[in-house]
Amino acid sequence: MVSITAAETTSRRVWRRFTGAQRTARFMVYLIIVAAIVAAAQTIEIIPEFLADAPEQIGDLLARMWPIDWRAYPTDVHSALSETIHIASLGTLLALMLALPVGLLAAHNLVPFTPLNLLARLILVSSRSVNSLVWALLFVGIFGPGALAGTLAIAFRSIGFVGKLFGEALEEAQPGPIEALAATGAPWRSVLTFGYWPQVKPAFWSIALFRFDINVRESAVLGLVGAGGIGMALDAALNLFQWERVALILVAILVVVIITEIVVTQIRKRML
Repeated sequence: MVSITAAETTSRRVWRRFTGAQRTARFMVYLIIVAAIVAAAQTIEIIPEFLADAPEQIGDLLARMWPIDWRAYPTDVHSALSETIHIASLGTLLALMLALPVGLLAAHNLVPFTPLNLLARLILVSSRSVNSLVWALLFVGIFGPGALAGTLAIAFRSIGFVGKLFGEALEEAQPGPIEALAATGAPWRSVLTFGYWPQVKPAFWSIALFRFDINVRESAVLGLVGAGGIGMALDAALNLFQWERVALILVAILVVVIITEIVVTQIRKRML
């Protein structure tokens, strides 16, 4: 029987998941998160009386929305809903046309010129940093209320999303086919068409379909600031306290979003 001395026992290594420095860093992160939550709760000034009264107010609002005013759909909702779908479709198409050149310029392996890459990325960041409603307010101020402002708002908001992901897909392309085409003396258009495009095509269509799905949701609320679509009908119904019509509009938006999700999913399965 082998005896174990006290020195050997103390010299054994004890496995720990985190080192002392890592545990301290994790504790500091948790402390900062808790402090941020407490500061945010104090800033927004939560009123306990309103929270306690919320269930009663929700029940009262749902009671006002029932029964749903289905008769208003053909006259007041259908045309606005169709306009919303058109805004999302045209806005997505315009965004693809504008985002592709910017995405090409942002890809350093395709355009190895850093100032141009930085300029393209600045455009993409600027597009993503402004919310769709803010874009809509800007274009409503320029072109007036209507579907044109909504279409441009959707397009300019989508440029950053599409261009960034498309540029990253280009940078992740395998260099083998591109180098082979370049070695044969192929022009840059052929390199782009036969070297890059086959590799990024699945990502491109996935990005386009995903963005269209997002734009259908976003275009439904642009009318709240006068940018056309079903949002304008919703805003009018809210201002006139027509709660049965509000319920109809919300149900119509929900149905369109669900149908869009199903259609986009089926298209993605067939194409990718």
